[in-house]
Amino acid sequence: MTLEKARQLLKVQADFGGFYNANGAKLILAEVSREHGQEAVDGLIRELELERIFGFQPGATFDGRLAG
Repeated sequence: MTLEKARQLLKVQADFGGFYNANGAKLILAEVSREHGQEAVDGLIRELELERIFGFQPGATFDGRLAG
């Protein structure tokens, strides 16, 4: 997945907010992490304000697991 595509998908998740969309965002960030590394994940978290919306912190590891 390109970073631009990830950015578009994350914007949709962020616009809706909520638990299910947070899980969708985690799956997208896990894919970004595998393909582009932690720096790309941290950049998207900051750029899209995912810390404020979902509580995601730069430096957090996203491995594809959903919240329990």
